[in-house]
Amino acid sequence: MSRVQLALNVSNIDEAVAFYSKLFATEPAKRKPGYANFAIAEPPLKLVLIEGEGGGTLNHLGVEVETGEEVMAAEARLADEGLDPTALADTTCCFALKTETWVADPDGAPWEWYVKTADSDDDAGVAFDESTGSVCCTTPATAPVTLGAKASGSSCCA
Repeated sequence: MSRVQLALNVSNIDEAVAFYSKLFATEPAKRKPGYANFAIAEPPLKLVLIEGEGGGTLNHLGVEVETGEEVMAAEARLADEGLDPTALADTTCCFALKTETWVADPDGAPWEWYVKTADSDDDAGVAFDESTGSVCCTTPATAPVTLGAKASGSSCCA
């Protein structure tokens, strides 16, 4: 099952967790200092809360899929459509190991297409390079992606 991810910057993680727990009638699937994520069944949504400056603003959007092959197919499709994805990368981001690719919409909103491969105690966060328009998690994994060749385009995660 694929689901849309919405990552929000919040000013107070405890207040935000309390609010979204009530709003979606569910508790967080993962909770770390300054971070929480919800795996909401109805509507299918991965809601990520990141505490810090800029509370109440969008951090990033994403589509979580089940396999690395789905990420690879999405990355190829996005490249074929001329959307200039960042290329496939294995990263550590949001307390998870992931295989992912990124694109930015015309207004600069960052979109991540990813599969979580494992949990992590580290949080690398998300970076947006305004000069290139590329977005990615800020800590690349050391192992190269083994799903296939990387597409053309800039990549701050590779």
